[in-house]
Amino acid sequence: MKTHLNLRTNNLQQSVAFYRTLLRREPEKQFGDYALFIAEDPSIELALDADDRPVRTGSAHYGLVVQDARSVDDEIERLQADGFQLEIEREETCCYAKQTKAWANDPDGRRWEIYTVLEETADREEAGCCNCGC
Repeated sequence: MKTHLNLRTNNLQQSVAFYRTLLRREPEKQFGDYALFIAEDPSIELALDADDRPVRTGSAHYGLVVQDARSVDDEIERLQADGFQLEIEREETCCYAKQTKAWANDPDGRRWEIYTVLEETADREEAGCCNCGC
């Protein structure tokens, strides 16, 4: 099974560049008003539609789960080398789990996290943490 997302974007070229880096792959299809990424790792099919009125997601966000903290660090290094501006959280409690993560925004302001769960907790969040908006 694979997850499919279809996102509207104000600037297709900028969004293709963002997702090319985030997903580590070229789009399978790309036209003047549409792009499609199909990836096995992460297992996702992502369609981008050019639209000058993209839907804002408010506090919604998206995430890619990796195996461990070293994998988060590898992704941080890779994304920063490609010029991504990241917010980094290490060993912070959010959503009933201690996590290490990095946040990046796509060109339309959608928030993406790359994270790992270090341990489950009984607490929802630590004070001053949780960039997820929950």
